[in-house]
Amino acid sequence: MLPQPAIRTATASATHSDTFRRPIPARTTPPAARYPVQGTAAQTPLAQSMHLMGAVMSYPRNTEIFGEDEHADYVYKVISGSVRTYKILNDGRRQIGGFYMPGDIFGLQFADEHTFSAEAITDAKVLVVKRSAVTGLAGRDGAVARELFDISSRELRRMQNRVLLLIKSAQERVASFLLEMAERVAAGNVVELPMSRQDIADYLGLTIETVSRTLTCLESAAAIEVPTSRRIVLRNRSALNRLNG
Repeated sequence: MLPQPAIRTATASATHSDTFRRPIPARTTPPAARYPVQGTAAQTPLAQSMHLMGAVMSYPRNTEIFGEDEHADYVYKVISGSVRTYKILNDGRRQIGGFYMPGDIFGLQFADEHTFSAEAITDAKVLVVKRSAVTGLAGRDGAVARELFDISSRELRRMQNRVLLLIKSAQERVASFLLEMAERVAAGNVVELPMSRQDIADYLGLTIETVSRTLTCLESAAAIEVPTSRRIVLRNRSALNRLNG
């Protein structure tokens, strides 16, 4: 269980008698269905420990997982589906901070509060673990501490690369995004995108019209093929890499 006496508790699904506690913002977040972790098939010390210490929770599409400025009491790992983090700017625009796929860990904060909100892009199952349990384990286990350092370093590099990306042209941004997704999903040259065109636009700092127009230009140049709105085939990686710099 994930005890937290001071917060509300969502009701377990009808097929499970146990109830797990999680922080549920009082404003709008609907309760997620909860399921106990059944196995520890993951390979790394951190992943194995998280599966032993945590609980898997189901979030329907577009359900909030945590909100900006909420206490960062938990660490999260995507089991299935996909997640986005985002921030609403002062002028009302949405800026997406990152996309997280199965196996990715997110919500790992150095501060006591979340700097972004997170929500499920698709129906998702997410492993939820108390941050204090993870940091406590890292203090006792050097291998886990190194993994946490590596995860934090990768996230920092991703953020640095994204800052550089935002000064590039639309074609360069879209090409970089497609190559990043192809690397992360490890499915050869076929990229299945769980996110919408609007999500991509908000991630790259472009309009949805510019993203659609750029994909059409890349397809006309035979760099990619777009069989459906969510499937992209990389036909010329060399061309995309040249655009990516």
